[in-house]
Amino acid sequence: MIKLEKKQVKIVSILIAVVFIGSVVALALTQSGGVASAAASDKIGVGQEAMSRHPDLQNARSQYEAAVAVIQKDFEAKAAGMSDQEKQDYYVQCQQRAQQKERELFEPLVQSFEAAVQKVAEAKGLTVVIDKSAVLYGGQDITQDVIAKIGK
Repeated sequence: MIKLEKKQVKIVSILIAVVFIGSVVALALTQSGGVASAAASDKIGVGQEAMSRHPDLQNARSQYEAAVAVIQKDFEAKAAGMSDQEKQDYYVQCQQRAQQKERELFEPLVQSFEAAVQKVAEAKGLTVVIDKSAVLYGGQDITQDVIAKIGK
């Protein structure tokens, strides 16, 4: 059913990080009036892998994996006596339960990460913060500052 291997968990984690960073960039662009104004003022912050170092991330991953295991066992136990259509419908319900649990566990981490990025950016007078992998040259690296802020 919903059995995630380590590779899949890593992929999910990376996707979550990309979504978070993308939302931070989108927020920064909407508040600064666009890339041109940010580039003109040269107040661009860059960060790398700060979300992956969130102190609560491993605990959330463990809780998510445990929840998925419970959902999978539940599915396997109940699906044994179901028709194919019932199995399919119940599988969709189980997937929705897993997605809800994922949101419940990871949204608070995303919010704390975004708040930390915002606080560091405001303290340093930055108008845009983007992932370091998107920067060829320049920008002020705030990764360690964000990691420190998340850790508090």
